[in-house]
Amino acid sequence: MVQGAGGSDAAWPGDGVAAGNAEQAQAWNGDDGRYWAQEAARHDAMLRHFTPHLLAALPLRADSHVLDIGCGGGETTTETARVASDGAVLGVDLSGPLLDVARRRAAADGWRQVTFEKADAQVHRFARGGFDCALSRFGVMFFADPTAAFGNIGGGRRSGGRLAFLCWRALTENAFLSVPFAAIAPYLPLPDVGEPGAPGPFSLADADRIREVLTGAGYDEIAVRAVDEPMRMGADPEDVISYQLGLPVARSAFTEGDSRARTKALAALRETLAEHHGPDGVMLGGAAWLVTARRP
Repeated sequence: MVQGAGGSDAAWPGDGVAAGNAEQAQAWNGDDGRYWAQEAARHDAMLRHFTPHLLAALPLRADSHVLDIGCGGGETTTETARVASDGAVLGVDLSGPLLDVARRRAAADGWRQVTFEKADAQVHRFARGGFDCALSRFGVMFFADPTAAFGNIGGGRRSGGRLAFLCWRALTENAFLSVPFAAIAPYLPLPDVGEPGAPGPFSLADADRIREVLTGAGYDEIAVRAVDEPMRMGADPEDVISYQLGLPVARSAFTEGDSRARTKALAALRETLAEHHGPDGVMLGGAAWLVTARRP
């Protein structure tokens, strides 16, 4: 049975959110969260080549108990449940709108061993030793204190439990953003993706910082491996432009500058995307770290 739905989220955020994560909680439960929920199917398609790397990185069994951190719309949660068919999978996320998508998905597919909970994994009280392993597909880059977060997550896993997650490498390596940004750069100010190390999509882009954070959180056997995969951005350039105009990290660029500059930027973006349009849609590359570690 899919649990965690209903009115229990109504008073959240508030208690149970780390002070440094309050801004993230507001964003993921406001317009940004509703945008990601609306585009959940697109994002699953964009990331579908990354997901098998993540699942293969853990010793999943039929009876595994698994924590999915920043589960979003629940695709990784339900894909994990396909393997852990006699176990249990808990998906946690800050975003109520995305958890609504996840719950609908799991209910429609009849996943009895899947549950969801709205929680800040940095401070949530996980049951001690409740999980064999934990995973995340691009959901761990937003903590104000990642060392504390990974330490807290580790406390919920059994001795020797494994962790695996995907996080983005540097913006310059990720064509799915750098290519559109380069197209509009002559006409509009580039979006602010945050200071290095600050909560945001590229906070763990530095492999050395990942190792430092996980070591500080009590992990060993840390491995950081580069993974590069194509990403389907949309059906055609117009579809991708519509998506880009709403993308939280990019939308501010299209609201600044005069209308003539915006018109030129959109024309340049359209031309650039057309160069990457093929039989499978508009394809751009993604560059991630696949990180694995053990909590003794």
